[in-house]
Amino acid sequence: MAESRSPRRDGGKPAGRGAAGGRGGKPAGQGGRDKRGSGEPRRDGKPTDRRDGPPAARRDGKPTTPRRDGKPYEARRDRRQEEGDRTAAQKIYDGPPIPDDVSAKDLDKHARQALQSLPEKLADKVARHLVMAGLLIAEDPETAHQHALAARARATRTGLVREACGETAYASGKWAEALSEFRAARRMTGGYIYAPMMADCERALKRPDKAIAYDTTEIRSQLDDAGQIELSIVVAGARRDQGQYDAAIRLLETEPLHTKGRGEWVPRLRYAYADSLLAAGRRDEAIEWFHRTVAVDGNKTTDAEERLAELDKRPQA
Repeated sequence: MAESRSPRRDGGKPAGRGAAGGRGGKPAGQGGRDKRGSGEPRRDGKPTDRRDGPPAARRDGKPTTPRRDGKPYEARRDRRQEEGDRTAAQKIYDGPPIPDDVSAKDLDKHARQALQSLPEKLADKVARHLVMAGLLIAEDPETAHQHALAARARATRTGLVREACGETAYASGKWAEALSEFRAARRMTGGYIYAPMMADCERALKRPDKAIAYDTTEIRSQLDDAGQIELSIVVAGARRDQGQYDAAIRLLETEPLHTKGRGEWVPRLRYAYADSLLAAGRRDEAIEWFHRTVAVDGNKTTDAEERLAELDKRPQA
């Protein structure tokens, strides 16, 4: 999750009907005699079981249609609406097509083990959707998310599946949905491995205080070194959102800024540090660290080069 000026995927890295009595357009009991609702005796001498007045009402005040036994019942739901709901749900369940050459065996061994509680054929289908989600998440996150949702429709109580839904929603910029899925996965697995992404979702939803709340000893103890660095990047961004530039700088300085390693987090960490320095008014130092970012960002996961070009054009205050 590469740090950016605003949180994003590379910056922190889905009618009742009332009864109208009466004939000729007139309600029962108004303007003339209505044999259907008058309560007068029938030809056989027995009284009718219908009464004048408005139709029975529900608790919410909306009318219902009276039944033959005189008791009200709710109007039937529009069949077209029900069919529409079924169609939408079925579309999610079916998911996008899966190429024939995609196999459940393409899924990571540990991930397949997480699906062992499912029936064999069901597990196979879920696994293939998860494989497709993993293949497409970088180039087509929307379709990847549809594959993850298809897996969730079949295995909603599987933590691995909810994690996949969270990851693909996050990649698609669906922050609230991603956060909800990660929370569900956390309840099922008890782990906080997605804490950096959850914090970044909070930041994207304009809740920097909640993003900062993820920076606890308990949560950090469940993260590996890379995860802790990613969390620091996001929390530093939330500090900047609150105008706490010095606090952001101090936090990032606790991480290995001078590492000679080539981990994916290295350019993001240096970028976040340069961005924080610039926000604090330390322009020359920021330029130096943007250059240091470019030096290790061969895949151009950040826009450090563009930031440098922008700073060259901007006169120094």
